[in-house]
Amino acid sequence: MTEKSIPIEKFDVNTIRKDFPILQREVNGHPLVYLDNAATSQTPQQVIDTIVDYYQGYNANIHRGVHTLSQEATDAYEAARQKIQKHFNIAHPYEVIFTSGTTDGINLVANGFTSFLKEGNDILVSAMEHHSNIVPWQMLCERTGATLKVIPMNLDGELVMEEYHNLLSDKTKLVFCNHVSNALGTINPIEEIIQAAHKVGAAVLVDGAQAAAHIKADLQALDVDFYTVSAHKMCGPTGVGMLYGKEEWLKKLPPYQGGGEMIAEVTFEKTTYADLPHKFEAGTPNICGGIAFGAALDYMNNIGFDAIAQYEDELVEYATEQLLTIDGLKIYGTAAHKTSVISFNIDGIHPYDIGTIVDKLGIAVRTGHHCAQPIMDFYKIPGTVRASFSFYNTKEEVDKLVGAVKRARNMLL
Repeated sequence: MTEKSIPIEKFDVNTIRKDFPILQREVNGHPLVYLDNAATSQTPQQVIDTIVDYYQGYNANIHRGVHTLSQEATDAYEAARQKIQKHFNIAHPYEVIFTSGTTDGINLVANGFTSFLKEGNDILVSAMEHHSNIVPWQMLCERTGATLKVIPMNLDGELVMEEYHNLLSDKTKLVFCNHVSNALGTINPIEEIIQAAHKVGAAVLVDGAQAAAHIKADLQALDVDFYTVSAHKMCGPTGVGMLYGKEEWLKKLPPYQGGGEMIAEVTFEKTTYADLPHKFEAGTPNICGGIAFGAALDYMNNIGFDAIAQYEDELVEYATEQLLTIDGLKIYGTAAHKTSVISFNIDGIHPYDIGTIVDKLGIAVRTGHHCAQPIMDFYKIPGTVRASFSFYNTKEEVDKLVGAVKRARNMLL
């Protein structure tokens, strides 16, 4: 699926920044420099207005309600599902399952595959996964007797694809990989991963949480079986996300939870389940969150993902160059293809100490293992300082970060 590109010269970051009220505040007496976008992005006024409008204008439970407010809420919620369908180029709206976020989507699939796996089956996961794309599969192996195997990575923070191909066999039933590493920013070769897995009959789930804010994934072109995202990584609210699943798989998987909405008919003797997507959407959903998710997609598409990517690439390149002028600073994750994350340490200084000092200067970065402890173990480090960028960040903010890190270094060494 293609989109019209916005020339970079028409990309006005200062105008965009005015859409984000939180960027106007101060922290510890300094203007906020928000560089923790990989954890959660900020929310534009247009999305905030959508949330307020829902609660002020048509707050009601959805589906099957005959009164006007319920019908309006249902229409807005299902319109958001169609926006997600269009954005990710999904064949049918019922292949879009609303979830509470990426973790929820992964657990839904892991739970569903319990009845499909057995001892002697392999499932593969990459070495650079978030804990949310490791722990559910470990639990699945404990339930089924399947074996978890790891696709290794190299020192540049890239998957060793030769080893991936060697791990694949007719025993492989599932493959899991993030589209973009939250800790390193590496863009993984998911096209190759998906094609190779399908050749041995394995299904593939891609964790798109970090990619979705930077890359407009075409899920039909990728031919992926499952793809998960969280709205709060891409200018939307927390507590809502989506799981895409191919229709054939969603029909095979059993319901994840029981309750209202996911049923067709209930008696004490037997329950029959609703058609897709409601089969996987038990209970009252995050209605406002789903609608706001759609508004966030509208906002980002109005700017244009080509323009966003071009601007962010320039910003990260500039930040990388400037940070590397600091004595003793090392960047982890130097893949040839990466997006808006820079993880770094300074020799002899714990990352937490750097994060604490730069926070006093109004700069928000994240420190620690970023829920990717195996990556830190691979590099034999306790964690990193992670600066993660969005399209509303500026080179001036990069300069403030560099100055603050230099100050922290001078104070701590």
